Amino acid sequence: MDILQKALKSSHDESFHNLTPQELSKLYEYDIFTLGKAANELREKRYGKKVFFNNNRHINPSNICADVCKFCAFSASRKNPNPYAMSIDEILTQAHKAYENGAKELHIVSAHNPNYTYEWYFELFREIKKALPQVHLKALTAAEVDYIDRISNKGYKKVLEDMVEAGVDSMPGGGAEIFDESVRSYICKGKVSSKRWLEIHAYWHSLSKMSNATMLFGHIEKREHRIDHMLRLREIQSEDSKVANKKGGFNAFIPLLYQKENNFLNIKDFPSGQEILKTIAIARILLHNIPHIKAYWATLGLNMAIVAQEFGADDMDGTIQLESIQSAAGAKSKGGLSKDELISQIKDAGFVAIERDSIYNELAEY
Repeated sequence: MDILQKALKSSHDESFHNLTPQELSKLYEYDIFTLGKAANELREKRYGKKVFFNNNRHINPSNICADVCKFCAFSASRKNPNPYAMSIDEILTQAHKAYENGAKELHIVSAHNPNYTYEWYFELFREIKKALPQVHLKALTAAEVDYIDRISNKGYKKVLEDMVEAGVDSMPGGGAEIFDESVRSYICKGKVSSKRWLEIHAYWHSLSKMSNATMLFGHIEKREHRIDHMLRLREIQSEDSKVANKKGGFNAFIPLLYQKENNFLNIKDFPSGQEILKTIAIARILLHNIPHIKAYWATLGLNMAIVAQEFGADDMDGTIQLESIQSAAGAKSKGGLSKDELISQIKDAGFVAIERDSIYNELAEY
């Protein structure tokens, strides 16, 4: 039995769960069509020709950061000497405008601004939910939760419990980067550890809340590091029934393509299109217990994100309206996309566009 067959069997046969990242990295040696066919069959078995998207708005309150990650072009530094910090009133103004423009989700993530207090974050969330109770509030990466814990010394469990109390509906998947500790110590030393990132999401799931998970790839990591990252996520995912009932677990896995401009990693070699699509296909093959694989158009580009829907992905994220983090590093995502454009691109590629809410309840079909 070859490694692809073993990987496919691992979804329902625990005897194949002991396959190592080194063994599974051999999946990359298959040709793109073989991997794509296997991943697409899994994707179509679940979703047919559906491609999911939502109507969302990203708000990034500040780019002033206590941590220094070499891959980051968003935080204020000598490569980006334009620090800013928004007030709660300014964020509320943006939130109201986003809602008027159709956003059903506010995605709020920020740099680790040492001037924002513990109380500031929770006042922000309460004010947003008071003003816009019908909007889904997705906020705080596990890296931010860890940072807020460090400045308050309250413990990450208390931070997460207070997030629930303040009205946060789900967590984004940022801050995961690559879980391998040797890579992590080079690209984001001092940031949340891989162990703590996983603990934070596992506890959030225990509170009956959903989250996403990301992986930053295409920098200094090796293929086996990507596989190891996926396997760690698979290991802590909630049981199927809990995920299906939206009672806690990962909604989606999001492979984020590293953007090479305006940061300190100085990566010369960018992953090929085939390497990107193979990574997405392998994610669909291995992550049988994470429902959705998102081809995030803000890092992949719109065309690659559409193609990825035939290589295991079933989601493209959303309209975004304004994107600041990836575009700071060179991605062509600053102005977001209109809903009509997103639907048109999905349909032109032969798929069915499904508008969803933040936890993948279907709202409309186009």
